[in-house]
Amino acid sequence: MSGASLPAWIRERKLRLGELHDVRSVMSRGRLHTVCDEARCPNRSECFSRGTATFLIMGDVCTRSCRYCSIGHGRPRALDSEEPANLARAVAEMGLRHVVVTSVDRDDLPDGGAAHFAAVITALHALDPRPTVEVLTPDFRGEMAAVDTVLSAGPDVYNHNVETVPRLYPAVRRSGRYAWALDVIGHVAQQRSDLITKSGLMVGLGEEAAEIEGVLRDLARIGCRVVTIGQYLRPTGHEIEVARYWRPEEFVALEDFGRSLGLEVIAGPFVRSSYHAEEAFLRVEEKRSRIEDRELRLRDSSRS
Repeated sequence: MSGASLPAWIRERKLRLGELHDVRSVMSRGRLHTVCDEARCPNRSECFSRGTATFLIMGDVCTRSCRYCSIGHGRPRALDSEEPANLARAVAEMGLRHVVVTSVDRDDLPDGGAAHFAAVITALHALDPRPTVEVLTPDFRGEMAAVDTVLSAGPDVYNHNVETVPRLYPAVRRSGRYAWALDVIGHVAQQRSDLITKSGLMVGLGEEAAEIEGVLRDLARIGCRVVTIGQYLRPTGHEIEVARYWRPEEFVALEDFGRSLGLEVIAGPFVRSSYHAEEAFLRVEEKRSRIEDRELRLRDSSRS
């Protein structure tokens, strides 16, 4: 099915440009970027109207050129040392309670930008009231020392997207490695069992349902807790074409399968890794609280 013949459940989502203005104004004053705009997310008018956005740090030029992504690639500029403070001011101005911070890939930097991530987290922690912080990091080329640098700053949610199934990595994510993605998530789960680990992937790139199920099994095995699954939508005419559009009921089936493995799965045509991120965070926290309360009651009953 080509992009010219979009199914009804895709056509119904309309981008309302008038609702993008206020968030864009805040970003412009702080010389900040959102992945929402840079990646042409179809949810950005809804999120911006609610005063939420996913911050894109370390510039808007990526050192990689994944075939599904519309973010510019090439040679990035030097890091902006004022970005952490500017981002924190923007968060305070917008009154955000849950902040999602992601970045372009910066393979040009010795640590992949891990120290800059940590500086942003530290600046956000200094706010009063302090927001919860979710990071969506690169794979740091499998260097766990970089992951530990980010962890040392104390994010509340650590997300790294596997993006697609292993078979399609050479075709659509040539500079990445499926093993690196799993290593990052697994390392975080081992180092910080109290932290919410999260990952996400797209469908519509040519994968099969059995392959997606295989990825979900891998994520459950290494300790991932939340998985988002959304439909790939071609941002412009320059990226890889959509292989097919998954039907809404197929997303429901993926949610059911993932939950059978113990994962909190959020799937749907317009689901993205940071879409309604605060709600997903609160849902997992509530689930963890219920489990802890049940275990406490069991311990108390065993003593009586």
